[in-house]
Amino acid sequence: MAYKGSRDRAAKASPARRAALEVGAIVRTRSAYAQDVIAKHVDGSSLSPEDRAFSTKLALGVASSSGTLDEVIDRCLKSPSDIKSDVRDALRISAYEIMFLDKSPHAAVDQGVELVRSVAPKAAGLANAVLRKIVAAKQDFPFGDPATDVAALARSYAFPEWLARRLVADLGLESAVAFMEASNEPAPVFIAVNGLKSSDEEVLAAFESASAPLRAVTFGAYAVAGCYRLEVPRALQGEAVKRLFGEGKILVSDAASQMVAAGVLPKGRKPSTFLEVGAGRATKTILLQSNAKRLYGSQLDLYTLDNHEFKTNLLVERAQRYGAAVARACTGDATDLDAVFPDRSFDEVFIDAPCSGLGTLRRHPEIRWRITEKDIDALAETGFAMLVSAAGHVAQGGSLAYATCTVLRQENAETVKRFLESEAGAAFELDEICGNRVFSTRLGSRSSDAHFAVRMVRTR
Repeated sequence: MAYKGSRDRAAKASPARRAALEVGAIVRTRSAYAQDVIAKHVDGSSLSPEDRAFSTKLALGVASSSGTLDEVIDRCLKSPSDIKSDVRDALRISAYEIMFLDKSPHAAVDQGVELVRSVAPKAAGLANAVLRKIVAAKQDFPFGDPATDVAALARSYAFPEWLARRLVADLGLESAVAFMEASNEPAPVFIAVNGLKSSDEEVLAAFESASAPLRAVTFGAYAVAGCYRLEVPRALQGEAVKRLFGEGKILVSDAASQMVAAGVLPKGRKPSTFLEVGAGRATKTILLQSNAKRLYGSQLDLYTLDNHEFKTNLLVERAQRYGAAVARACTGDATDLDAVFPDRSFDEVFIDAPCSGLGTLRRHPEIRWRITEKDIDALAETGFAMLVSAAGHVAQGGSLAYATCTVLRQENAETVKRFLESEAGAAFELDEICGNRVFSTRLGSRSSDAHFAVRMVRTR
């Protein structure tokens, strides 16, 4: 059956789909994150609120399922290599609508043909044929029984097969399925109150006035100081809330990340010196100092380290705007702290380790298609090397904290176990963090992201 829209030039691609196509092209050509591109090209656009929402849904959906969509598209092509990347970008959008949104096949095909026509007019006929085949292929998707076939299970949730197998092995089938399902849901928004510049009462009142009350966040019996869930994300566009951001009184940060920044600080004593390794763009720097002010009444004597100079420069600028004191912001190799801090020890070293980031897939959905098994091996090796390097710079009786935002055992428990069993880790013992020996969150509907953290004390 032919679809009229493929022959009717009056059926132009909708503004939302054209915007999603632009986002997809930028993500592909620049290896950018979809959320960042959406913030720049969609959130501030002249699209209607409804079109912005639909464009965002499409762009994030395509980013999260691109590998599975490509497999479906390739099944419907005689020669997959014959289509150019910009045509594939357009086909992915309509394929996503057909396979994962249950949109009307007529509308999806019509709009897909027009999207292709907008980038490659001569390929419109091909697009019509391919998209009709995709509609037919939907009958057999995910091309197997997910209950017995991991490849089919992976396709069901738009995950690479190798990663689905890894998740099942690490988490168990039921938890792996829950993780994959939750990874495809919209990410909740959490607000952190910057205790250096504001109070919870001031922030709560501002959101109340915007008709967007905040809800305090807890992990079991533990409340996260200054951490709130925002139930009405559109409140971020209100003038009173924008003013709080502009004045450095609040920041957006995942609840589990906020919990880690609170949990790595010892409750009974203030560390005399504190080194944050992998400080990035200063989000945890700000959270650490905000929590220190709450816990101890004053900020830490805080040193930071990152391996990228542009991040260090951004950290200094952002920390200053939020009132977070940094004694020294350094750029260097965290696996060779002797070169950065010769003959220097700290009362506490906190490693925010580079990792696969799989616990943040709702915010960075394209990660699943960019990461490889070799990357996991390399990241785990780097995490171990960072721990070994940091061990010699922890003062007697001090602590060493290690955190990731992933769920894979190799990057988390296995790396810590390997360190504790090494010569460098022999002087350390696991200590309490957030009321447990290990802080670990699982991804679920409306939950925080999945994070992992431990604290180890140097006993000799």
